Amino acid sequence: MRMKIDGTCHCGSISFEADVDPDNAILCHCTDCQKISGAPCRACVPVLTENFKLKGEPKIYVKTGSSGAKRALAFCGTCGTALYSAAPENGTHVNLRLGWVNQRAQLPPKSQGFRRSAMPWIFDIREIQGVPRRNAANAKDAR
Repeated sequence: MRMKIDGTCHCGSISFEADVDPDNAILCHCTDCQKISGAPCRACVPVLTENFKLKGEPKIYVKTGSSGAKRALAFCGTCGTALYSAAPENGTHVNLRLGWVNQRAQLPPKSQGFRRSAMPWIFDIREIQGVPRRNAANAKDAR
């Protein structure tokens, strides 16, 4: 089953359209994803390069993982939105970050990588009290 998705970075200067298999959405708990995203894990979905159309020019940071493999990380140079990762050269697919996908709620992860690096509390967040929306008075204190 294929799914058409699209999205934009936060400022709107970079956008994409893609055709993905929703069953391939994953969570990654590796320490690189934690550090680079500023979050306890990262959600993404792979897409073949021929099924990915990008408008705009992202900035690229090439990182070297603990395995020695290099990955090109794309982000918006204006707003900083994380966009995707790919092989630095001649890659066959890109891993789209779900944060900039408009249909992200319809792409629940089906697997998890690097669970040994997962924050010990990540699997128990359902019981944490939540509020439906921050109000303006609390916004300054919550940052």
